[in-house]
Formats: sequence, C-alpha cells, structure tokens
Amino acid sequence: MTSRLSPEDQQKVDQYLSAPQHQVERQPFRVWRLLTVVLVVVIGLGLLSRFLSRLVL
Repeated sequence: MTSRLSPEDQQKVDQYLSAPQHQVERQPFRVWRLLTVVLVVVIGLGLLSRFLSRLVL
C-alpha cells in the first residue's frame, strides 16, 4: 500500500512512531483469560438476575 503522505510528512510520522514513548512492550494476548472473564461475568449476571427475580416474586 502506498502512502498518500509526502515524503517529508512520512518521515515525520516515522520519527514520531519510533520515539521511545511509543515503543511500549505489550503482553501477549491471552484468549483463554478473556473467555474466562466473559464467562464469569455472564454467569455472575445470570445469578444476580435470578436472585433479584426471587426477591421481587
């Protein structure tokens, strides 16, 4: 994909992105942790809704 920026502007963007504050180390994405959190939240909200329905009825 070719850049639509002029070469000078592309150089400024490259300089900006190569600055140390933009080189943050990221942890690897953990699919199982995300699925576990989603599952816990869904189960928790389901249990909360059942509890609240028993209080009302």
